[in-house]
Formats: sequence, structure tokens, C-alpha cells
Amino acid sequence: MRIKTRWNNKDKARSIQDIVSALGFSLWRIGQGALLNLENEGFQTDTQLQRMDVMQEFEAFLVHMVDRMAYDRMDDQERAEFITALAHKIADYVQDNTRDILGNGDHRTPFFERLNRRMDEYADFSVVDDEPSFQLLRYFGDRMTEVLGERQQKWVGTQVIDIEAPQAMKTLKRAVASLVPKQQPAA
Repeated sequence: MRIKTRWNNKDKARSIQDIVSALGFSLWRIGQGALLNLENEGFQTDTQLQRMDVMQEFEAFLVHMVDRMAYDRMDDQERAEFITALAHKIADYVQDNTRDILGNGDHRTPFFERLNRRMDEYADFSVVDDEPSFQLLRYFGDRMTEVLGERQQKWVGTQVIDIEAPQAMKTLKRAVASLVPKQQPAA
């Protein structure tokens, strides 16, 4: 999957909004790729709304993982601003895409509620060297099983744990490493 993994002008300083814009688009593309992979592997989605639920679960996982990666790259205040802006960027994508399905309305608030719930839940699991623990992946797989429905219960968790999440993490780590600057040591 092609995503932005480097800046054209490496020496130029980037604002939080610049980074969020590039990374947010990358997260959305990663989620789309995972959804397409799931469908190509025979995990059926019945409606466009169900596809958006899958995307929202995937995006919540990815935002959480970016937050964990940003912990070593930013101070607490900068990280909070960055993750909040990233969440808003993803919520914009959710709003636009859900509006195409359901029409006008507030589609951001349900996403923020889901995201906040997942951020709290995923915080209970460990992440080592920017890799989610098996327990975190299992929990994520269970959330994906819930949105894909009963027909998919037998194998979707395994697909997410063994294939989709590792592929997503590989791409995500590449994007974060090149787009999100490391914190400068105190002088």
C-alpha cells in the first residue's frame, strides 16, 4: 500500500497540523486496505454502514497505537495536542463518509465516543517496542468480530491478529517513523 512516508523537503519544520494531515490520511488508507483485505478473504460486510463500523474500529486501534508511539517522541502536552488533532482528522473522514451513507447529521460524536472507549480499554494492555501485545490484538480482534457479526465469529479474530494488524502496524510504524519528529533532548 502506498502512503506518505516522507516529506519532500526534509529540512522544513512541520506544524502539528501538517503532520496530522499526512498521518491522518495514511491511517485512513491503512484502514481501507485492511477492510478490503478482510472482504477479499471472504469476511462479508452486508451494508455500507457496517463497512464504516469496521473502519471506525480499525481507526480507533490505529489512533491508539499512534498515541503509544508518540509517547517517546513528544512531551505530554504536545502529544495530547497531536492525538486530539489526529482524532479530529479521522472524525472528519468518518463524518464525510458516513454522510454519504446516512445523509446529513452528526456522525463525529458517535466516532469520538467509540474512540474514547477504545482508548481507555486499550490502555489496559501492554505495548512493547511499538508492537501491541497479543492481549491487545485479541481484544481488537474481538471488537472487529462484534462489528462483522455472528457469521464471521469463527475466524475474523484470527485474521485480525495474524494478518491485518501486523500488516497495518508495519505500514503505520514506517509512516510514524518518517512523519513524526522525535523529541529533541533538553539542553
